Amino acid sequence: MDSDERPQQQVTGVVIITLPPSDNPSYGKTITAFTLTNDHVLPQSLPLPLPDQSLPTTSPPPPPQNPQLGFSFSGLFSDNPRKLLGFLGISLFALLLYTLSFSDTFVELRNSKENDDEKPQSFIFPLYHKLGASDTELKLGRFVEVDKKNSMVSIARGPTRTQKINKLVAANVALIDPSATTILPVRGNVYPDGLYFTYMLVGNPQRPYFLDIDTGSDLTWIQCDAPCSSCAKGANPLYKPARGNIITPKDSMCMEVQKNQKPQNCETCQQCDYEIEYADHSSSLGVLARDKLHLVSANGSVTKLDVVFGCAYDQQGILLNTLSKTDGILGLSRAKVSLPSQLASKGIINNVVGHCLAKDVVSGGYMFLGDDFVPNWGMSWVPMLGSPSTEFYHTQLVKINYGSSSLGLGGKDGNIGRVVFDSGSSYTYFTKQAYSELVSSISEISELGFIQDASDRTLPICWRAPFPIRSIMDVKKFFKTLTLQFGSKWWIISKKFHIPPEGYLIISNKGNVCMGILDGSSVHDGSTFILGDISLRGQLVVYDNEKQRIGWTQSDCGKPTRFKTLPFFEG
Repeated sequence: MDSDERPQQQVTGVVIITLPPSDNPSYGKTITAFTLTNDHVLPQSLPLPLPDQSLPTTSPPPPPQNPQLGFSFSGLFSDNPRKLLGFLGISLFALLLYTLSFSDTFVELRNSKENDDEKPQSFIFPLYHKLGASDTELKLGRFVEVDKKNSMVSIARGPTRTQKINKLVAANVALIDPSATTILPVRGNVYPDGLYFTYMLVGNPQRPYFLDIDTGSDLTWIQCDAPCSSCAKGANPLYKPARGNIITPKDSMCMEVQKNQKPQNCETCQQCDYEIEYADHSSSLGVLARDKLHLVSANGSVTKLDVVFGCAYDQQGILLNTLSKTDGILGLSRAKVSLPSQLASKGIINNVVGHCLAKDVVSGGYMFLGDDFVPNWGMSWVPMLGSPSTEFYHTQLVKINYGSSSLGLGGKDGNIGRVVFDSGSSYTYFTKQAYSELVSSISEISELGFIQDASDRTLPICWRAPFPIRSIMDVKKFFKTLTLQFGSKWWIISKKFHIPPEGYLIISNKGNVCMGILDGSSVHDGSTFILGDISLRGQLVVYDNEKQRIGWTQSDCGKPTRFKTLPFFEG
């Protein structure tokens, strides 16, 4: 049969180029080509001449100096096509597995140049230190019913009337009912100031407002002159709303804020009142407003959009102390009225929040909205719990250790606990049982000469060391690491959140070392662990509301990095 009459076949070819040895380049190159057809014909070695070679290329290359280390693809595959097919098959299978493992990354790479202007953005915010506040915050908040008749305030000019209402309710009422529905660089510290904060540009013309970052609060609010009944002297002049900024009771955001309150018929109401009570028994009363928020994205572009926030004209409790250097609170929870949820509902960002609180007081850290700064690798992820209070960022805890000693979880189910990640809380709170057992375990330092100093009221438990203390590093070796275990009681497959001694100790003004973990039996529902700023420092923590998960990884929190590819894809 002539060659032109042969049936058409699919041909697979492999070309191998053998370079001459470095010590004798005169041997030239050798090209060996293999062809495989679907008839399974054995491949033939085809030496091809190369131009400008001093010696014929058909001369075989010299054997390697060490035969045991020599490796030849032609020797491996020339006499057995099955080996070649097997090698190619294994390579393709490995590539397939890799692609599936990093499918999100490859999709991102494929789509990175498509619809660049339409995809959600990300925003970075600075966090700043609040000097001189000297406060211990615990900002787990919930909306409560407002007595509209006694809290009415008029935004219009002229006579106004504001009447005090009792916001400091009994302690058992102020505790959050588990069935209720109800944060560029970051600055701040835990002691002595007790918070981290950033700034927002609001209004037209835009004005800056410093806000405490709080993943445990729903509503963002700013102290405002409506007029103000009880406001602290904040960092900036009070926000002054126009009549057109005030939201009416029929607005969807008003109905979201008041959805769990008893319906009240108020034909004359022209504003949406709200009141928030916090776990430290503080409160904020005001009306909802809508105004321009100016956001600078990671690429430098400016986005202006309408957002809903609280115009707060009456604050009570310890909250007034925290407002000496700031202007309000930035609500970052999962609620629909929170800032990230509002931005996500407009398609501005993917509903992801992250913060990185530096251990170094000078640098502070940073916070972001959007998912461009979430690492594609190295994160520990645990699922968010959907109940009992869906707005909090909480997950399930299966075990907790102080060093090698296990602590009881306490709560309703002694085998499973709940943990809330709360950037609005200065310190960390344990259940009564875990707290008692932790104090008992740490008391062993008394054998090393540490004496509890009851005269130091900085925190409930402070110790005087047998030597002068300049920093936590001086006493770190005498304390052990706390390990919170999530997902499974099997140590190998579980996810672990480590809290080193510097994650729960502070040095007081008296030079004592104090424990920044407090008894949480009278906080929240009494059976929940609350991780505050002191234990979140040195960690990049991400709240992914899109995938309903919480993640963390160790970081110096110095500079945010935009993660779009794996390291070997980066130029």
